[in-house]
Amino acid sequence: MKFLTVSLLLSAAFAYYVYLPLPDTLSEPWKLMVLDAVFRTFMHVGNLAHVLGFGHDIHVINYFVMKAEGTGPQSSQTMQVTDTFFAGVPVRVFEPTKPVRQPHLKRGVVYFHGGGWALLSGRMRSYDLLCRNMAEELDAVIVSVDYSLAPDAHFPQQYFDALKTSAFFLSPEVLAQYSVDPQRVAISGDSAGGNLAAAVVQQMVADNRTTKFKVQALIYPVLQALDFNTPSYQQNGNTPILYRPIMARFWLEYLNASPDLAPLLLANNHTALDLASMPQEVRAKIDWTRLLPPAFRKDYQKVTPAEGSGSVLEELPALLDVRAAPLLAEEEVLSAVPPAYIMTCEHDVLRDDGLMYGRRLEEAGVAVTSDHYQDGFHGCMVFSSWPAKFSVGTRSMWNYIRWLKENL
Repeated sequence: MKFLTVSLLLSAAFAYYVYLPLPDTLSEPWKLMVLDAVFRTFMHVGNLAHVLGFGHDIHVINYFVMKAEGTGPQSSQTMQVTDTFFAGVPVRVFEPTKPVRQPHLKRGVVYFHGGGWALLSGRMRSYDLLCRNMAEELDAVIVSVDYSLAPDAHFPQQYFDALKTSAFFLSPEVLAQYSVDPQRVAISGDSAGGNLAAAVVQQMVADNRTTKFKVQALIYPVLQALDFNTPSYQQNGNTPILYRPIMARFWLEYLNASPDLAPLLLANNHTALDLASMPQEVRAKIDWTRLLPPAFRKDYQKVTPAEGSGSVLEELPALLDVRAAPLLAEEEVLSAVPPAYIMTCEHDVLRDDGLMYGRRLEEAGVAVTSDHYQDGFHGCMVFSSWPAKFSVGTRSMWNYIRWLKENL
C-alpha cells in the first residue's frame, strides 16, 4: 500500500511538472510537453550548478546536451564527413562521394546552427542529420559552422566567426578544392544562426565581393531586440521551447550585458517614446502595425511606454547595430541581397521577426519565399528524428531542402 501511494504521488508530481496548457493547433502537443520538460530540467540543473559554484549554467547545459546529442564525424560509403577549421573556426564539412558519370561542380551551403548564440553545436546528431540530408539530396558540400559561443564570446565575435568562415569558403581556392560551383552557394541558419546568416549576407553586399551567395535561407530567425511585445511575443510568450524571458536572456548574454536588464527589455522600456536615441526611422523598421498582415496582427496592441530609460541603449549600443539586428538594415542594403527563403512558425515568439524581414525585403525588391507552419513551434525543423521526431519537423525540413534544390 505504501509503495502504491508513493508511486501515485510521484506520478502526479511528474504529470504536474510535464503538463502545460498548449494550443490544439500545435504539432503533437504532448510530445512537445515532454521535450520541454527535458529542456527545463537541463536549465534547472545548469542553474543549480551555477549557484553551487560548479561552473556557468550555460557551460553545464551544453555539457549535458553534447553528452546526449554529440556525435563524431562519421563518414559512409556515400558521404565524407570531416571536422576541420576554416579561418581558425571549427567546421564540419559534408561531401557527397557517390560515383558520377561525369565530373561536375557541386552546390554549396554554409550553415549556422541555432541556440541563442550560446548553446548547441553543429556536431549534434540533429544538425548532423540535417546536413547529411542536405548534402545527399542537393548533391552539395555543406559547411556546418561551430562559431564561438557565449559566455566565452560575445557580440561581435560570433558575427566575425560567421563572416570569416563564409569568406573563406567563398574564396576561389577553397571552392575549387571542394569542387563547388561559385555561382551556386547558399547561406543558411536557424534561429540565432539565421541572424548570423542574414547579417553576413548584408555585410558581403557592402563589401561588394566578387563571389556572392546565390540565395539565403533563414529558419525562424531572430532579427531584432527592440520590441519584445510584437504579436508573436505576446501570443507565444509562454509557449515552448523558446519562452519570451529566455529570448531576452539570450540577447543580454550575447551582448555581454547584465541579466538584470531583462525586465526593462521585456517592458520595451528601451524604446519608450521619450527617448531621442530611438529615431523615427529606426522605429519604422520594426513597426509591426504596418509590416505584418492583419492575420498576424490580430487584436494585439503596441507596447510603447511614454517614458523610459535611455541608459539601456547607452549601455547596449549594439541593440541598434545591424550586425546584431539585421532587421534594421537600410533599404539600399536590403535591395542588393540575394533571394530569400524565410521559414516561420505560428507558435514561436520569433515569428514576427521573420515576417517583418520578409516584408522589408519585398519592399526593397528582393524575391522572398515565405514558408509558414500553423502547427510549428520554435526549433521544430531539427526535431525530425527519433526520439524527438515531430511531423512538422520532418515536413518543414524536406520543404526547406526542396526549396534549396529548386533555387540553388
